[in-house]
Amino acid sequence: MLEILKLGNETLTQKSLPVTVFDDAFAAFVQELYTTMKEGKGVGLAASQVGRLERVFVTGAEDDRLRVFVNPEIVSTSPEEVLIEEGCLSLPGLYCKVRRPEKIKIQAYNEKGRPFTLEASDFLARIIQHEYDHLNGVLFIDRLPPLRRERALLEYRKLSRQ
Repeated sequence: MLEILKLGNETLTQKSLPVTVFDDAFAAFVQELYTTMKEGKGVGLAASQVGRLERVFVTGAEDDRLRVFVNPEIVSTSPEEVLIEEGCLSLPGLYCKVRRPEKIKIQAYNEKGRPFTLEASDFLARIIQHEYDHLNGVLFIDRLPPLRRERALLEYRKLSRQ
């Protein structure tokens, strides 16, 4: 299992670089991401969360199959937004309601470098947007209004001391 970086680690605030090599080592890394996500009881994990600034993340919602998104681009979002609670393996124990588009369309590559397009809604769309943010150095708490973000950071600091 890979080590998941926690809030405060500089890597979590940096933008990831495109993946250019789709070899066996990359495929093995994707498998390690899946394993780490599942061991951490998460539904998504970005490479930056384990210290690699590469544009790749995996998802694995309970009612969906395991998916990998390499060099993803969200090409459209719905005007309808929903406010739903989110958590993050890099901020364990903290949950906050975040407003995001209900539906998205994303283009990406799989672990073998094959392109695909996916339209996602509801929980899968939320996971994808959350992990996509990680590739751009954005944490879910960065999407909160300033006062709520400050309260969330205080709450996280308390949780971290326990």
